[in-house]
Amino acid sequence: MPAPKGTAELLIEIALKEVGYIEETVPENKTKYQKANQPWCGAFVNWCGKKASVEIPNTVYTPAGADAFKKMKRWHEGESAVPLPGDVVYFDFPADGVNRISHVGIVVKDNNDGTVTCVEGNTSSDKKGDQRNGGEVCLKIRAYKKKNRNKFKPNMPVAIVGFGRPNFEALAHSADDAKAKA
Repeated sequence: MPAPKGTAELLIEIALKEVGYIEETVPENKTKYQKANQPWCGAFVNWCGKKASVEIPNTVYTPAGADAFKKMKRWHEGESAVPLPGDVVYFDFPADGVNRISHVGIVVKDNNDGTVTCVEGNTSSDKKGDQRNGGEVCLKIRAYKKKNRNKFKPNMPVAIVGFGRPNFEALAHSADDAKAKA
């Protein structure tokens, strides 16, 4: 039985079912998550949110998605965050030629060691592959605390910029109110 609509649990269930999905090769970036053939990590996150009835700001352009969470006061800075399952995680990969937030995923769990397990669209399962335009939905472990950066790529700064937290509580209360009125 699936988790209730509007919950972090359902968002994660839907995202995990997509692990292993690979984009079509021609044209590049063609997926079921979007109509345009553009880099699609944000489209994947929005698609999962829509399927789970979880309101996520449009994060197709990742900096705009992060800014929306900041304006809603639902943003948690990477190094000081306490990530929760269902958080939307934003990345800026060093030395990728894009000096800004350029990738996004969904937190599955905090591993309690300064890392999180995430489901990410348009990444690579191979550490050598393109992490922000790799063409696959993958389960990844990423560091958000600087002390763990060497666990994955020596001498690389932490890629996680921060976490946006959907308002799951408000969604759950709205569903409860609707049930009570019915």
